[in-house]
Amino acid sequence: MTSSLSTHVLDAVRGAPAPGIAVEVHTRTASGNDWETIGSGVTDDDGRVTALVPNGLAPGEHRIVFATGAFFERAGVRAFYPEVAITFVVDEERHYHVPLLLSPFAFSTYRGS
Repeated sequence: MTSSLSTHVLDAVRGAPAPGIAVEVHTRTASGNDWETIGSGVTDDDGRVTALVPNGLAPGEHRIVFATGAFFERAGVRAFYPEVAITFVVDEERHYHVPLLLSPFAFSTYRGS
């Protein structure tokens, strides 16, 4: 069983997509103590990365990490979070969409479709 993964990052302060954010996807290793990188990308002009994990997601725990500090630094904005890491569980074969609503001092996410 393998599933696909995408993301969409929106800058909640500007009410616009957040382009140019580096994104990495990790899977928890068999030992349960470490993470292995299985995909990466950069948000496009619409704030999206559609094909994050070319070989798909196997069942288990995964983590998507957004380099938010660099995004805000390029914009000249002081921010609290240098990165946002969201850990989630793949337990059925489907498409997983993990959006991020971002501001300099807060963020929100949900399981999209």
